[in-house]
Amino acid sequence: MINARTSTFLFFTKRAIYGGNLFIALLLITAITGCSRPTIVEKIQQERVLHVITRNAPTVYYEDKDGPAGLEYDLAKLFAEKLGVELRLRVASNTTEVASVIQKGYAHFGTAGFAVTEDSQKRFKFAPPYLHVSQQVVYRLGSGRPKKVADLAGKPVWAVSGGHHVATLEELGKDTPNLEWVETDDMEISDLLRLIEEEQIDYAIVDSNELEMYQAIYPHVRAAFDLTEPEPHAWVFPDTEDDSLLKLAAEFFSEVEENGTLLQLKERYYGHLDQLNYVGAKTFIKHIEQRLPSYQEAFKISAEEYSLDWRLLAAIGYQESHWKANATSPTGVRGLMMLTRGTAKDMGIENRLDPESSIAGGAKYFAKIMNKIPDRITEPDRTWFALASYNVGFGHVEDARILAQRDNKDPNKWVVVKEYLPLLSKKKWYSQTRYGYARGYEPVAYVQNIRRYYDALTWMSQPQNDAALVSKEAAEFEESPPVDAIIESQAFDILPPML
Repeated sequence: MINARTSTFLFFTKRAIYGGNLFIALLLITAITGCSRPTIVEKIQQERVLHVITRNAPTVYYEDKDGPAGLEYDLAKLFAEKLGVELRLRVASNTTEVASVIQKGYAHFGTAGFAVTEDSQKRFKFAPPYLHVSQQVVYRLGSGRPKKVADLAGKPVWAVSGGHHVATLEELGKDTPNLEWVETDDMEISDLLRLIEEEQIDYAIVDSNELEMYQAIYPHVRAAFDLTEPEPHAWVFPDTEDDSLLKLAAEFFSEVEENGTLLQLKERYYGHLDQLNYVGAKTFIKHIEQRLPSYQEAFKISAEEYSLDWRLLAAIGYQESHWKANATSPTGVRGLMMLTRGTAKDMGIENRLDPESSIAGGAKYFAKIMNKIPDRITEPDRTWFALASYNVGFGHVEDARILAQRDNKDPNKWVVVKEYLPLLSKKKWYSQTRYGYARGYEPVAYVQNIRRYYDALTWMSQPQNDAALVSKEAAEFEESPPVDAIIESQAFDILPPML
């Protein structure tokens, strides 16, 4: 239907053409088409697709046992759902490629751990930040900690090229002429941390959240000092006049900030990294006294049904939810055993928030995984592999075992395979596997945490433990080294009692 305004434009346009005034006709055509040009949001809703450029990284986007995951992926998925459209991802190899795609307008926005700096603000527009991250100089514990930029003189600082780290070094180099650095485009952050762990290089520059992710795998790598104040990380948008999508993104982040969704997602991806330190021994002991009694019988019943040790099952439950029956994730994982909707359905569980049902579903699922572990793998390795599979997926664990076997290492030993699981976060290695990228360091920390919880529960459930001994255990547990300092310790490869 043509409205009166459009009809008027058409009338004068025809007169201009018939009168030979093509210039006026073109102006009128431009005016009428300009009035009806759809905004970016209108185009997205018409096409029903949101195009987002991202990159494969543990802090951004990756494939988990239950499908796509990552803090930034989850946020982008929730935003697409808010718009009522499909999220379509394109994966870039680095932030340089992300910037290029955005500048050329080949994606609606980018979500790739992009730092909002003075330089980047000249080229792009940004949504409100979802995270604040410091750039840090890292070194190997025991090698002498540098405390300021001047202390780095004579030893080059390594950095991954194409990112904001190099720009920071270039700026610092103006005031520190003897500051040296090495840019590498064929290594990832995890590679630099490994080189420091193995004493092959002295210093590197990384983001604080990336160091958190890898800390458990490289226990001797430490932050020496911050090179920058915490910088905002945010979605990056093209620098165009149409801000309709950017405004909706601002509304979205205001909502997830206010309703607690952003906080829950941060807890999901970062809260577990230092869990034993974060929760603390006193809190763990308090939860044993105050929460466990309500569910202990359910753990025992389900464990007996599936021939499991109830203390191991309880340790899994504590790692998953801190024994909270109503634990809920914004991504749909729920209940004391934090079951996904699909897993609960497969296990015949109708109400994931019912603690007895959740425990029964978790026990059945874990027993199912245990049965998938090859018979040639003996205890305790069999249980460690099952725990890792419960966390990251059976397929990824099998990928790590295959990588170990290719190196002529024993793929049936957890002490061997736990060295290969972290390789699944590196393109060089995961590109060779069937199931691809995985946050392979996470199941290593996951298994380590559960083993410590299990050891404590086993000791404290012995008949001879009176109140005084329990207090002693709590003190010893609190004073024991944090998980990131002992994850490689062979002491935890001892077979636990009754397992």
